Amino acid sequence: MSDYDTSDAWKTPASRYLAAHPNRYLVSKKPVSQYVPMSDGCKLAVDVYLPHDASGQVAEGPWPTIVVFTPYYRRFVTQDATLECSPNCGRYRDAFVPQGYAVVVVDVRGTGASFGIRDALRSPTERRDYGETAEWIVNQPWSNGVIGSTGISYLGAAAVFLASTGHPAVKAIAPLFAVTDIYTDQMYVGGVLSTIWTGRYDELMVAMDHDDRAALSKFAYYGNPLYAGPKPVDEDTDGQLLAAALKAHRNNCRLNDMARELPYQHDAVSYDPSLTLDVCSPGFYGREIPADVAIYSISGWYDGMGYSNSAITRFLTLPDHQHRLLLGPWDHGARTNMSPWRDHVGSDFPMLAELLRFFDHHLRGMPTGLDEEAKVHYFTIHDEKWQATDTWPPAARKTCFYPGADNTLSRRPSTDQGRDTYQVDFSASSGDQTRLERLGAVAIENYYPDWSERQGQFLNYTTAPLTASTELTGHVTASIVLTASQPDAAVYVYVSEVLADGSCRYVTEGVLRALHREGFSDSPDYVATWPVNTFDRASAKPLVPGEPARLTFALMPVSWTFAAGSRIRISISGSDEGHGPQVPHGRPPRLEVLRGPDATCFELPLRTLSN
Repeated sequence: MSDYDTSDAWKTPASRYLAAHPNRYLVSKKPVSQYVPMSDGCKLAVDVYLPHDASGQVAEGPWPTIVVFTPYYRRFVTQDATLECSPNCGRYRDAFVPQGYAVVVVDVRGTGASFGIRDALRSPTERRDYGETAEWIVNQPWSNGVIGSTGISYLGAAAVFLASTGHPAVKAIAPLFAVTDIYTDQMYVGGVLSTIWTGRYDELMVAMDHDDRAALSKFAYYGNPLYAGPKPVDEDTDGQLLAAALKAHRNNCRLNDMARELPYQHDAVSYDPSLTLDVCSPGFYGREIPADVAIYSISGWYDGMGYSNSAITRFLTLPDHQHRLLLGPWDHGARTNMSPWRDHVGSDFPMLAELLRFFDHHLRGMPTGLDEEAKVHYFTIHDEKWQATDTWPPAARKTCFYPGADNTLSRRPSTDQGRDTYQVDFSASSGDQTRLERLGAVAIENYYPDWSERQGQFLNYTTAPLTASTELTGHVTASIVLTASQPDAAVYVYVSEVLADGSCRYVTEGVLRALHREGFSDSPDYVATWPVNTFDRASAKPLVPGEPARLTFALMPVSWTFAAGSRIRISISGSDEGHGPQVPHGRPPRLEVLRGPDATCFELPLRTLSN
């Protein structure tokens, strides 16, 4: 099946909207490129693409502007004139310029051809740069004084940063697959350090910052040998300015080193009490976005670990911003439709058409029919269909499932007050083709291909066959009562669909480090309808070996239909090698999961479907 938007979930699908609005202008892949100085003297490399008429000349403006901030090179030098020089941002140029927008692409401070040094991942200094860049844009003769911003991942977070500066020209943003809180949704999901971020992603950024083409060769999308480093701006005819900028980039922070100084939520680095992951997180400033700025938050069910939560909490935290939410069957950036029942690997959803309609509505005031659409659209896997609602989560009955003897899972708690022993093996892993690898720029087409075989490494609980198709939409909550032989443990929980033929399909997962089991966040900057652990130093509490403790946490959200005749399986592990460190180091704990009416349970938001 396809994730295309031909569905009654929309009154006017984006594909139909685009068909009614053919391109009116031409676009040149050679922009005007220059340095723009910031207030502290740091010069940022900026490309400007403007609509052209049929004769190839710049068309008469002025134009609304879509600005994109990227750390991944705004443009490459290419050794083949036919090669796309802007593989990261060319999609926005080609979608919006022919429709009558100016598109501005900026190398963020300390990256590409821009000068400066990055002192953190998305630092407050960058946020200031974004507001100053907006001011520069509105003072250009081609600008009509109205700005929008979008982009995937880092670029989407930058769009939130930009809007939070309060610059009056910014009227709409579409953060795509973008983080809200760095600690909770990116660096320490479940309180467990992400070795993808501190490993492979950090290697990628160091290689790009240093223009180390040998190191870049192993990364998908960046390792093409026909790409020859970041493109200098027009005035830098001999490349000396670029060389000076790249030399400065060697002083950029190393995420692999910095992250380890921040093991708890709200921690500051030792040398600067004001520098925390909070102040580097877009959500920290989200409530400073003026109410007249429209927002479209877009993510996928398998968007890394935590990015779908970021999109949902942004929607819940900022409900008055003409806010829309889209959640598809996608990995990070929607490069892959991850549904096992897809027709082919890539996504068919017309994402850029959806964004065009959004920006036409809010930046140009065009009659788009957007006000007639539901605020939320989400894709249900295995039913393979889009659904619409105005609220999140959609209405569903919360059903509790309890582990029983003989590894059963049922809606009634076990009466035997038993316990199941599980010896953690630090070699246990969810594999090397998971939702997490995409965060390290790994090109994956087939996710979890060996999931059936991996079941043997987990402690599994499985229901009887379902008598009717059952939809799960939202967050599964785990409430596990256990004892451990060590003062800490990482507890991973997976949900699978066991098909009638016995094969398993990965559905979702979650993790909590036992140290962080105490306390739940109620931050106004991160509104949630699922339990969000605090992860701070004050709440940290080691386990007492052999003493029962309850761990309550949410798994990653999903919308998935279990077929009639299938079974729901919940699995527990104490390791995910390749994605998180050992907890505790070199001391694999023995876990005992307690069963009974007041012990372990799992809450699933379910809706029974008619067959």
